[in-house]
Amino acid sequence: MNKRMQYLVEGISKDIIGYLMEDYDLTTALKEFYNSETFVKLSDEATGLYIESSAYVYEILKSEFKYGRIQ
Repeated sequence: MNKRMQYLVEGISKDIIGYLMEDYDLTTALKEFYNSETFVKLSDEATGLYIESSAYVYEILKSEFKYGRIQ
């Protein structure tokens, strides 16, 4: 992961954890996000997900929570 990508992934991660903390405590929010398929895809340069908005990635995560996998 290059520095630019790492910066973008960290920014999106920070935003999503903030969104999750509206519904969960910090520990649960961290666990849910970092153990998700969405985070794996976000961290994979080949998917290009790291260049999308935080809101878009969060919608993918909510879908994963609802259906148990990324749709």
